[in-house]
Amino acid sequence: MTSPTTSPTTTKRTTTEPSAWRPSLGLRLRLLGWALVLLCIASLASVVVIRQVLLNQLENRITADMRQEVNEFRRLVDGRNPTTGQPFGTDLRAIADTYLLRNEPQAGEAVLVFVDGTFYRATENPPFDLAADPDLVSGWTGLSDSAYGEVDGGAAGAGRWLAVPVVIGGEVRGHVVVAEFGAERRAEINRAVQIMALACLLVLVVVAAGGYLAMGRALRPLRQVTETARDIEETDLSRRIEVTATDEVADLARTFNAMLGRLEGAFTAQKAFVADAGHELRTPITIVRGHLELMGDDPAERAETVALVTDELDRMNRMVDDLLMLARAEQPDFLQLDRVDVAPMTHEVYAKAVALGDRDWRIGEVAEVTIWADRQRLTQALMQLAQNAVQFTAAGDRIELSARAENGRVLLAVRDTGPGVEPEDRERIFARFARGRDGRARAEGTGLGLAIVAAIAQAHRGTVAVDSIPGAGATFTLVLPGGSR
Repeated sequence: MTSPTTSPTTTKRTTTEPSAWRPSLGLRLRLLGWALVLLCIASLASVVVIRQVLLNQLENRITADMRQEVNEFRRLVDGRNPTTGQPFGTDLRAIADTYLLRNEPQAGEAVLVFVDGTFYRATENPPFDLAADPDLVSGWTGLSDSAYGEVDGGAAGAGRWLAVPVVIGGEVRGHVVVAEFGAERRAEINRAVQIMALACLLVLVVVAAGGYLAMGRALRPLRQVTETARDIEETDLSRRIEVTATDEVADLARTFNAMLGRLEGAFTAQKAFVADAGHELRTPITIVRGHLELMGDDPAERAETVALVTDELDRMNRMVDDLLMLARAEQPDFLQLDRVDVAPMTHEVYAKAVALGDRDWRIGEVAEVTIWADRQRLTQALMQLAQNAVQFTAAGDRIELSARAENGRVLLAVRDTGPGVEPEDRERIFARFARGRDGRARAEGTGLGLAIVAAIAQAHRGTVAVDSIPGAGATFTLVLPGGSR
C-alpha cells in the first residue's frame, strides 16, 4: 500500500539523485593513469626479461667455466712436471697436485680429483663437501664417459657438476669433478634486479609528477574551452580562448574560437533579422487591423478596405517568401551546381526581363564562357537586379545586361540610367530590409531583393557590388569565380 506521505514527484527525485554523486576522474588523471599503467607493465616486463637473460647468461658461463677447468686438466695430463721437467706419465697424483696448485677457484667453484676410485684432493674451502656423499662418489668413480648432474648444496644452494674420467695409457686412472654453486652469483643478479626495480619505481614517481604537470599544461586549453563554454550566454559570445601552442589541443581551441565567431555572427544576424522582420511585419499588420476596425457598412468603403487589406496581405506573403528564401540560402543544398553557359543564360534573362517594364532594354558585351554554378539561382539574381532597375527608372530609360570574363572571374552586370545610389548607401542597400535614403527610398517592396542577390552571390563564393554616380545611373555586378572559354 502506498504511503500517504510519498508522492510520484518524491519517488522520481529519489531515483535520480544518486547519479549526481557518482565519482568520476578527470581527463588529466585518466590519461596519466593509463600512461603509468603502461609504463608499469613495460618496466615490470623489462625487469623480468633482464633478470631471465642474466640468469641464462650465468648458466651458460657456469657451463663454460666447468668445461674450461676440465680442458685445462686434460692439457696438463699430456704436459711435463714443472718440478722434474719430465712428463707426468701415469702419475695422476702429481698431475692433481700441480693443477690444484695453479688453480684459483672462482666463487662457488670446487674441483675434486679421484685416483683409482678413491678421493685424492679438492680445491681449498669448497662451498660444499661433495666428497662426503658416498652415493655421489660411487657414481662419479664408476663413470667411463663425461656426465652432467645437479646437487643440493644446502646453504651453498643448488649446484651443477661435470664429471670426466681421466684416461692415461688407454686406461681410466681417475676422475675429475668440477662443481659450480651459483647461489652467490645469483644473489648478485637478484640484488642488481632489485636496484633496477627501485630505479624503475623512481622513474614512475618522476614521470607521474612531471606527467601530471605536463598534462595540466597541455590540457589547459581544454579547461579554457570548458570555462568559456560554461560562461557563454546567448547575449554575449565575444569571449575567446588565448592560444599560443601548435599542438592538437591548440587546434581544438582555435576551432572552438572560430565556432564562437560563427555563432556570434549568426546570433548577431539573427537578432538583427528578428528586429527588422518584426518591424517590417508590424506595419502591414497595423494597417490591416486599423482598416478592419474602422470598416463601415458602406459597400464601396468595404470594397476599398478589402482591396487595401488584400494588397497588404500580398506584401506580407512576398515578405515571408523572401525570408524563407534567405533562410534557405544558409543551407548546404541551396545550390544545384552544374556547368552553365553564360551567353545563352544572359540572352534568356534578357528575353524575360523585357516584360518587366517599358524600358530601352539592351544587351552589352556577352562573353562565351562556362562556369560551375546554379543556373536557376543566377537567373533569379539577375531578374531581381533587372526588377530593381525597372523600379528606379522611368519609361524609355536604358537598362543594359552584360556578361564579361576577366582575370579568371565572370562579371554579370545590370546597368540602368536611373537616379543612382548615394556613396553612403552602397554597402547598406544589400542588408535585409534596407533601402536607400534618397531616390531609392521611394521604392516599393519588402527590402529583401538585394539581400537575396547578395546571398546567391555568396553561395557561389562570389560577391555583388554597385558602381554608381548619383543622378547618372547605377551598375550592379555579380562577381563570380571561374570561367573558361
